[in-house]
Formats: sequence, C-alpha cells, structure tokens
Amino acid sequence: MKKIIIGLIVIILGAGGYYAYTTMNNKEATKQETRKTSIKQVEPKKAGETIKASDYSNSDNWLAKPTEITSQADVFMLYPTAYAQKNKNSSPIAKISNATMRAGAQVFLASQGSAFETSGNIFAPYYRQLDANWLYSKSKTEQNEYFDGVPKADVYAAFDYYIKHENNNRPFILVGHTQGARMIKTIMYDYFKNNPGVSDRMIAAYVLGQSVTQQEMNDNPQVKFATGPDDTGVVVSYNTVAPNFSGELPTWDDGALAINPINWKTDGTPATAEENLGSYVRSKSGDYTKVMSLADATVDTTRGLVVSSTVDQAEYEMPESTRKLYPVGSYLNNDISFYYYNLQQNAENREAQYFAAHPQ
Repeated sequence: MKKIIIGLIVIILGAGGYYAYTTMNNKEATKQETRKTSIKQVEPKKAGETIKASDYSNSDNWLAKPTEITSQADVFMLYPTAYAQKNKNSSPIAKISNATMRAGAQVFLASQGSAFETSGNIFAPYYRQLDANWLYSKSKTEQNEYFDGVPKADVYAAFDYYIKHENNNRPFILVGHTQGARMIKTIMYDYFKNNPGVSDRMIAAYVLGQSVTQQEMNDNPQVKFATGPDDTGVVVSYNTVAPNFSGELPTWDDGALAINPINWKTDGTPATAEENLGSYVRSKSGDYTKVMSLADATVDTTRGLVVSSTVDQAEYEMPESTRKLYPVGSYLNNDISFYYYNLQQNAENREAQYFAAHPQ
C-alpha cells in the first residue's frame, strides 16, 4: 500500500516530495504577492482565545484510522508542515479540508511516517496548520502563541477523541516531524498533565525535526529524554545538519537535547554510515528506495544537533528556495529518511521492552 500511495502522490507533486509541494506553493506565493487584491488577511487566533476545534468524530478529518485493530499497540502520528499561503493576503492557517495540506500529509505518511507502521495501528488526524514562512517571521513568543492557538486546539481534540473512543487502553507511540513534532509536545506537556495516567501507556515519543530542551524535561516530569535504545516512556529527538552548518534552525531551541539515531547514545560517540540499518530516500527516478551506508551520525552535544558527514550535501540539504528559513547544511527534510530503518527497528524494540515490563 505504501508504494502505491507514493506513486500516486509523486505524479501529483513531482520529484521533491511534500517539502517541494510546500516550496512550489511558496514560489507561487512570491509571484502572486505583486497582484493587487482587496482581501484583507485575517490572522489566526492565538492561545487564550476561544477556538472551536475540528470535529474528530468525522472520519473525513482523519488521514489514517484503522478499520480493524491488528496490533496490541498504536501509533499516533502528526505530519509536518504541508500548507503554504497562496499569496500574502490569504490566510496563514489552513482549513481542515485544504487540499494542498492533505496531499502533503499523504506524502509524509507514505514516504516517512511509514517507518512506524510496523509498530502499531496508525492513527493520524488532519489538523489545521500554520504557513511556515508567515509563522517564522514572528518572534519566538508569538510563534508559541499561534502554535498554541488553532493547531493545538485541533491536535488536543484529536488526541482526546482518540484516547476516549479509539485507544481502548492500548499503549501507544507518538510520532511527529517539524510542526507535527511541535504539536506532539503539546500532548506530552499539556494533555498528559491534565489527564493523569495516560502518559503511563506511552511507549516513546519521536519528536523529530523539532527541539526538545532540558528545561522542558525539568518542567514536565511525566516524560523524560531517552538515554539509550531500550528505555520506554521517553522522548527521542534531534535535528540533522551537515558538518558546515552554522546557522540557526527555526525548529531549534537553546538547550536542545539530541540522541544519535544509529547508536542511540547522547554523548557524542560517532556512528558510522556502515552501522546505519538503511536510509529510505528518493531516487533520481522519483521512487523511494532503501540505500545502505548513506548517512552517519554524531551528536553535537553543544548545540543539541545530529551531524551527518557522509551524505552528498548538494543532493540532500534543504533546497535553495527555502534558505530564508533553513540555512545551508540543514537536512530537515531527511531527519527520518536518513535513519528510516533505525527508527523502525528502535520503535519495534521499545515496544517489545514495554510489553516485557507490562505483560498483558
């Protein structure tokens, strides 16, 4: 099924994947910025304002929801940024039905989120997203106010619906990338605090392409950062960059923590590309294929980043059109792809460790 979905979406999106789809729309936005329009942009609501969440009893608001439960564990997944404004006066936040966002979400689920499909029943809601260029032009304080506005309202409601109507007390894995990872943090930090006991069933949270900080761990004792390949109830997080990366990612925060997705160490011990279980990257023909010995990994403990030195930077770094947000040497679009099979094996392993400690 994964390959069929990828094939269909590649025809629609071209060879660049879901990030290219967003980039393509950003280019169109640049062209349209010069066009005159009488439409005044309405800014999305912020945290603290009254926001009506999307209806998650409506099956159309789910990217993935199984019709049959086949696993003893679940995976609750949130896709990365897949929405872009059509022009500067259009809304910076997507409607739940936005076709661009939904297409990008499907690409992510098929090409990268699929790394976790062997670990459980996949539940993935659609949620209203913010345009990245618009959002990251704001201060960090404003960014958080907008993140914790409409996107949080939807994600909180979706996870609450899932827990009350779909989960049936099964343990679960959380997965998110970039904006999706930021929303996973709202589940871990807010939903878990407001619903004691739910975090006890969390096998692990993969918060990828988005920083998790030591201060956040201090403030949220219901979760802890991973220290190795086997611990459960933990957070796995990193941003991937090239050795020459010297900028600052909008998805990075001061005090960021990182774990090596090959050797699962946090102390800066290098892991070679030969130790990598396999990358799942797009070939020149447009298909996703498994590639061995592509990406190594070393944790930069000072900055809380994962550095990969063996890949072809020109081929795999974020495209030139995204430089406004992602500096030279950012591998944001390959955080999962480079370590796809390591993440897959690790999620399976942590699940096994959880069930060994919690026999049914």
